Amino acid sequence: MKENTKIEETQLFAPVRDFFTGLGYEVHGEVGTCDLTATKEDELIIVELKRNLNLDLLLQGAKRQRLTSQVYIAILKPKYSIYSKKWKDRCYLVRRLELGLITVALLPGQPRVEVVFHPGPFDQARSKRGSRRKKSRLQQEIAGRHGNYNTGGSVGQKIMTAYKENALHIACCLQKYGPLSPKALQQLGTGPKTASILQKNFYGWFHRVARGSYQLTSEGRDQLSKYPELVAYYASLIQAKFDQGAEAEKKAETLEDALPDGRKP
Repeated sequence: MKENTKIEETQLFAPVRDFFTGLGYEVHGEVGTCDLTATKEDELIIVELKRNLNLDLLLQGAKRQRLTSQVYIAILKPKYSIYSKKWKDRCYLVRRLELGLITVALLPGQPRVEVVFHPGPFDQARSKRGSRRKKSRLQQEIAGRHGNYNTGGSVGQKIMTAYKENALHIACCLQKYGPLSPKALQQLGTGPKTASILQKNFYGWFHRVARGSYQLTSEGRDQLSKYPELVAYYASLIQAKFDQGAEAEKKAETLEDALPDGRKP
């Protein structure tokens, strides 16, 4: 018969108790609504115990902050890597709540208690400073989109990005005018990333027909039919660029006719 090896929350109590006792605290279990209290002179520490880090534990910890700023949550040491994004994200949330975090490894004969970090004020300004680059990229992505073609919350679905929109703009230009150089495309308004998009050819929409000249592939033409709204939008931009060029050329011709012979505007 297979032995039941399920770990109970009560098994975390003794290692955590011994840890704080070793630091000179007087420790008590189940005081009021608190799993564990540790006191030394006027200092009060509260520890909430759970096998895993979950919402209930975070709520308990947040409520205990009404009683003291020194609140820890103690959990079993996770089986997944402490260097993983999953663990780092969880640590960020606990820090954000200004709670301390303790892990307990129930090793045979000698449990190991580790304070991952102590409770303390969360420096939100510093956190934002560290995310300036991410914020800038997010704002660039928003600015680079010209419609709302994605459903929020989608997982595993293809999404429309600013990069893909840029590639569609280039594809629309090549469809209208045939093979063009990156410089000519930029003059049509495709932006500074044009050469990079053509060279990397991430979607397989472009083919280099000569040095510095690209045309649209059959795959690219097929993709244009899947985004009629964006194609119509970029077609209007391309036409506007053409009209601006034609108007500028007309003004230049008019000015040239008005000048004395041999002079250029």
